[in-house]
Amino acid sequence: MKTVSVLGSTGSVGVSTLEVIHKNKDSFSVQALTAHKNVGLLAQQAVGFRAKRAVIGDEQLYAELKDRLAGTGIECASGEQAIIEAAAMPADITMAAIMGMAGLRPILAAIQQGKSVAIANKEPLVAAGKLVMEAAQKYGAKILPVDSEHNAIFQVFENDNKNKIKRIILTASGGPFREWTLEQMKGATPAQALAHPNWSMGKKISIDSATMMNKALEVIEAHHLFAMPASQIDVLVHPQSIIHSMVEYVDGSILAQMGASDMRVPISYALSWPTRVDSGAKSLDLLTLGGLTFEKADERRFPAIKLAYDCLSSGVEACVAFNAANEVAVESFLKGGIGFMDIYSAVEHMVGQVKDTIPYELDAILACDSSMRAEVQRYLTKTNI
Repeated sequence: MKTVSVLGSTGSVGVSTLEVIHKNKDSFSVQALTAHKNVGLLAQQAVGFRAKRAVIGDEQLYAELKDRLAGTGIECASGEQAIIEAAAMPADITMAAIMGMAGLRPILAAIQQGKSVAIANKEPLVAAGKLVMEAAQKYGAKILPVDSEHNAIFQVFENDNKNKIKRIILTASGGPFREWTLEQMKGATPAQALAHPNWSMGKKISIDSATMMNKALEVIEAHHLFAMPASQIDVLVHPQSIIHSMVEYVDGSILAQMGASDMRVPISYALSWPTRVDSGAKSLDLLTLGGLTFEKADERRFPAIKLAYDCLSSGVEACVAFNAANEVAVESFLKGGIGFMDIYSAVEHMVGQVKDTIPYELDAILACDSSMRAEVQRYLTKTNI
């Protein structure tokens, strides 16, 4: 039986992770669960899965968590440091599903156990991928990608034949605006952007899918996860979301991972690796699939992907700026503060401000991230977009 800690257990990935664990009760037991604000669901999960520790990020909710878990024997804690300590608890696998850069320190704490860390959030790898992968090598930890695209690549990536890989191909659904004109996209509302045609996801990643920022972030992420140069990473739009990504070899073979558009599939593979368990997802009915189509992304309407390649060429500071500006701009868009296409403008502006390459050190990256967020907020306010 594997012991599992779930960081960000009340979010979309966290909930799906616990669904997989529930379906395979004899294979997993829960160590620690953490959440930011959803204290009610966190307490319910902790009791239901008999977790050893439950941590709420918002310290003002500690008393409520303690009250809800009174008499259960479950340890309670609160605050950012307590989440890091929960990540450092001994566990065979830690599911890192805390949204945004807030997940970076917990990921590094989990890595120091020298076990397996399943990474479900893009941002820490985008801004500090080299740091994360070097830490994993130092402590002997196994990094398991949970993003459906990187998980797919992981399943068909022949490490022993890495020098025979021609390219890796990330597939993109194209999101809800794949067939919209540029003028239509300028007037897109948050509700329209959140209406993904294939996947049920959290708000931030749904907006990233609509802008195709998610694919841009995934290009940077793939560069670090698989140690592949940007020139060997391609993106293709695949509207059906059946093939989740591919690896092409020099002999002309293209290995693809196919599956339902259900995050429980990559989650279950990460949890059970190197074996497999029942994810609870429906099997594909190959007889009813119809056609599988592919197309290039329109750089005029979706300029984020090209910008990601530029960031990889520029260095770590550009990647930090890209990620920070996108997080702030997406939050502003969801609150009605800016228009849909203004997300691109903010990210492009911030990447354009980068002048020097910061050292690849944790404190420097976090300081840069903080200053970039403040700067993009000033930019959005100043330009009144």
